[in-house]
Amino acid sequence: MKEFKLAAWPELPAPFHRTVYRRMLSDMSHRYMSVSALVLSSGASKMDVRLFLQMLDEKDLLLEREGEPDSFLDSLRPVGDWFRRTIFGADVPKS
Repeated sequence: MKEFKLAAWPELPAPFHRTVYRRMLSDMSHRYMSVSALVLSSGASKMDVRLFLQMLDEKDLLLEREGEPDSFLDSLRPVGDWFRRTIFGADVPKS
């Protein structure tokens, strides 16, 4: 899952003058944030967050990184892969 951080504070175009967008900018200026974290912290819809990130990306204002697993079950994936390899052999593809 990707996470995003603000590289520089932008001058926002008119459609992005709402408080939810300024809240996202503030959060991303301090730390890397996933789309779901931005939705929760700002109150914006997932589509609004994606459009906002796209606008920032087009202006080269975003830093991106691959984030940590999003849930407890994602953290168990290495155990499941090991179990699958042990039981079925090394040629079984990982999910």
